[in-house]
Amino acid sequence: MFKAIFDLRALRCLFAAMVLLLAGGVAQAQGDARKGLYISKAAGCVGCHTSEAKGAEAYAGGRALKTPFGTFYGPNITPHPAAGIGKWSLDDFRRAIRLGERPDGAHYFPAFPYPSFTAMSDGDIADLWAYLRSVKLADTPSKAHELRFPFGFRAPVAVWKWLFFNPGPVAAAPAASTAVARGAYLAGALGHCAECHTPRNFLGALKASRRFGGAEIEGKYAPNLTPVRLKKWGDGELREVLTTGMTPDGDVLAAAMGEVVTNTLSQLTPEDLAAMIAYLRALPEVPEEKR
Repeated sequence: MFKAIFDLRALRCLFAAMVLLLAGGVAQAQGDARKGLYISKAAGCVGCHTSEAKGAEAYAGGRALKTPFGTFYGPNITPHPAAGIGKWSLDDFRRAIRLGERPDGAHYFPAFPYPSFTAMSDGDIADLWAYLRSVKLADTPSKAHELRFPFGFRAPVAVWKWLFFNPGPVAAAPAASTAVARGAYLAGALGHCAECHTPRNFLGALKASRRFGGAEIEGKYAPNLTPVRLKKWGDGELREVLTTGMTPDGDVLAAAMGEVVTNTLSQLTPEDLAAMIAYLRALPEVPEEKR
């Protein structure tokens, strides 16, 4: 049975890689940097790829993410040819986003949320690429991850992908409204909200049965985003929370989420914010987990 699962996963990854190669030969549009700026905000790129140190250069890497497997550091993604991704092509970038692979074929650790980003459209990937090509070069070398043995080896990530990774864009459910479908894309692919708000199994994969049901991350609790929790707020109140970080009862969102509000949620267009709220309202309820 396991061999059949592995073969199926491997076949799907191979098919996705072939599609990327074929697409790369006919669609080399370099994208729109202005649109890419918006995509970068919706995807929260600056938060993971900019150090928290005072005066840190944007996208120069160094942001730490502490996990049970060790500490990951966001890399330099400026167009610097040595320290950043300046030597990459659009196809290299698409391969990283869609398949979680470096240009040399090595696997990225899924701390880089490619399991969510894989659903991004080719157009958005090209626009984001165009924007990142336009940012200021930074010569700060990417910091090496500090992982516990044996989690620092990349080869076993292939097995992880066979088990848990579904590559390629995901079509919206036919029954979804236009707003809900757009919200699903914003929260699921670009915003990768489930990566923080869904608990993980012992191998670090998201628990599908508790998607958006709340999870511990870096010692903090990312709350349940399903209607179980959010139904106590009206759309206007929820919009206020997502754009200001202030709850109706006068509380303030935690620092990590406050950064998401500043860098991402408050930067969305009113239409996209409404779509995200519509999607969160449409999620199946996941009971609060006792902590």
